[in-house]
Amino acid sequence: MSEKTEYINAENYEKIIKENELVIVDWYSTECPPCEALATKYDSLSELYGNDVKFVKIFRQENKDLAAELGISGSPTVTFYKNGKLTGETLRGGIKRSSLIENLNTLLPSSRVTKINSLTKTSETSCDVLILGGGPAGLSAGIYTAQAKLNTIIIDIALPGGQVATTHLVSNFPGQPKAIQGFMLAHYMSEQAKEAGVSYRSAVDVTNINLAGKKITIDSVETITAKKIIIATGASPRALGIPGELEYKGQGISYCATCDAKYYEGKEVVVVGGGNSAIEEALFLAKFASKITIVHQFDKLQANKQAQEKAFNEKKISFLFKHEPREFKKTDNGITITLEDLKTKEVKKLETNGVFMFVGMNPNIDGMREDLTLDEWGYVKSDEEMRTNIKDVYAAGDVRSKMYRQITTAVADGTIASISISKELEN
Repeated sequence: MSEKTEYINAENYEKIIKENELVIVDWYSTECPPCEALATKYDSLSELYGNDVKFVKIFRQENKDLAAELGISGSPTVTFYKNGKLTGETLRGGIKRSSLIENLNTLLPSSRVTKINSLTKTSETSCDVLILGGGPAGLSAGIYTAQAKLNTIIIDIALPGGQVATTHLVSNFPGQPKAIQGFMLAHYMSEQAKEAGVSYRSAVDVTNINLAGKKITIDSVETITAKKIIIATGASPRALGIPGELEYKGQGISYCATCDAKYYEGKEVVVVGGGNSAIEEALFLAKFASKITIVHQFDKLQANKQAQEKAFNEKKISFLFKHEPREFKKTDNGITITLEDLKTKEVKKLETNGVFMFVGMNPNIDGMREDLTLDEWGYVKSDEEMRTNIKDVYAAGDVRSKMYRQITTAVADGTIASISISKELEN
């Protein structure tokens, strides 16, 4: 821990807040991967900002009454105080260095911010294997390479787990006879990788990518050079690109039922899409919402037969086939969707409390697109050993061009890439 960071408790919390003009507080817990990801960033920034801002940490689990009183319900949570009053943005979960800096800078005069920025130190790190992405593909690869005694680092712009971490239940993963919550499966994978010896750089900004040189810079302060790189950055939900979609994201439009279903208890929602994700998420929403309308552009669903059967048997779910959204508008009660009937070309309005979007995915290859050979859909091409067109650079998981994208196929990709790398480095 930095010498400029002080541990406090409920007894001296108010005193610290009142006696110091500027204070930043980290509410942490034990056995908390996001807290561990934050710790190094918090300490390094205390060295930079510690002469101007008081850096403190408080153990939430031993100060529950105070946490409840202040509305702190999870760890890590970072709050900022100026002259004894809460100010700025409250940060939670996978907290990035850039978010901390943005809030710290608002507390200080611009001249002081410029001076502090000039004191920022950069560092260089080397490793055997650098994995971009901490989903099932990246974590599986990390387990294998670390167990092979290769110095392995996983970089993720969020927290380890990928899409699995936001999946409600996983019922088809081998070795799990009963359905397991997605976040727990992701946790077990990430803990196994850590136990094997993998080092993490979680909730970071990737500020420069040089695949040919096998160099990645994160948070503009650390450049990591590797002998081999595995791209396991996955894919993200595809946007429709229609008016209101981006404007109301998080304000009535969601891409994650697991995250937001609880906010629609007893309410009506619309699910856009007809593939596996759309139907599975609609079935999960049925546990909360009073009515779900599935809007799909085709005349039948593309989901697997088992999921379809469950959806058709769910009384809360109805269907609008051969329809597409054309616009979203915010209302006092939720969202108004302008829909087009693709058969009759009739335009109609649909009132709902919330919209959940599941219309496909896009590969996460920002900063790499120009260097890699891609298929017609933008996914990374690789051979049977996961090698890309760039020497010593591999691709695994949902970012890779292939027929099927499942947790098991991602795990297989990561396994193949890591074994191939291990053999090459041994030779």
